[in-house]
Amino acid sequence: MLKNIFDIQTEKEFLDVALTTFRYQYKNVEVYRKFVDFLNIDVDQVKTLEKIPFLPIEMFKNHQVVEGNALPKLFFQSSGTTQMNLSTHYIADEKIYQESIEKSFQQFIGNPEEFIFLGLLPSYLEKQNSSLIYMVNFLMQRSDKPENGYYLYNHQELHALLKILKDKKVVLFGVSFALLDFLDACKSLDIPVEGSQNLMVIETGGMKGRKEEMTKAELLKILQNGFKTEKIYSEYSMTELLSQAYSLGQNIYECPKWMRVLVRNAEDPFSYEIAGRTGAINIIDLANIHSCAFIATQDLGRISSENEKQFEVLGRIDHSDIRGCSLLVS
Repeated sequence: MLKNIFDIQTEKEFLDVALTTFRYQYKNVEVYRKFVDFLNIDVDQVKTLEKIPFLPIEMFKNHQVVEGNALPKLFFQSSGTTQMNLSTHYIADEKIYQESIEKSFQQFIGNPEEFIFLGLLPSYLEKQNSSLIYMVNFLMQRSDKPENGYYLYNHQELHALLKILKDKKVVLFGVSFALLDFLDACKSLDIPVEGSQNLMVIETGGMKGRKEEMTKAELLKILQNGFKTEKIYSEYSMTELLSQAYSLGQNIYECPKWMRVLVRNAEDPFSYEIAGRTGAINIIDLANIHSCAFIATQDLGRISSENEKQFEVLGRIDHSDIRGCSLLVS
């Protein structure tokens, strides 16, 4: 039986669980087993994180990445147009996702019961099977505050509510373009946003083609000025994951205890960059026990040279699909 991932405390425990998970998924997830065999990997010789094969994230577009005996009733799909081949993540045990959501939020932000949750996520709310909407819904349920709710394009109503709630602890989850639209609308209506130390803005990335692309630093600066706050928080995850990394400002992210980021060479997927060097992001998400815990993403990033548990997200690899989970170049 696999160790409870949420009980991991040390790097040795993480390595042990990751290697056990690798062997478990090799035996039980057909797509992953075929991928590993294609690479001629000797499973018994995989003894470090760097030696584990990372499944290209594109495999979620054309295959059911789920263990053979699972009967998933829930699935999430990536954002995109109807003409795009969307990634699909089949969820065999949604309780694992719920526990991951709650424990990640507690580790980086606080207890959900202490906050009012507002969502400014129009592009996600208008589509079905969004893992982001599931996450925010779950946090709202844990919070159980009557003020919790979503806002599409009713900016004036959201502005009025934020003014009423300025003395309460509020988390506003927002996709990047929607947060900018909100600030533009407030400016055009001549109703400037009042600063509040109790408001925590968490941007989730994504212009969705609605706004001109800008660097992450430019985006954060605009949001800081617009919301009159020193910090804009960020959340980093994607359809193919069940865990979230958080940035508490300045685009510096940290993973929960059961998640790790490695940075591979963008030209050679089997070699890794040292801290401070830019490459492509590989993610170990041990919450993905029933699908694949080892994902090679199409995001660019680098490990912090000052703290190897922290990382930056720097954009997308050229020619990869622009998706809701992608973040802006910084």
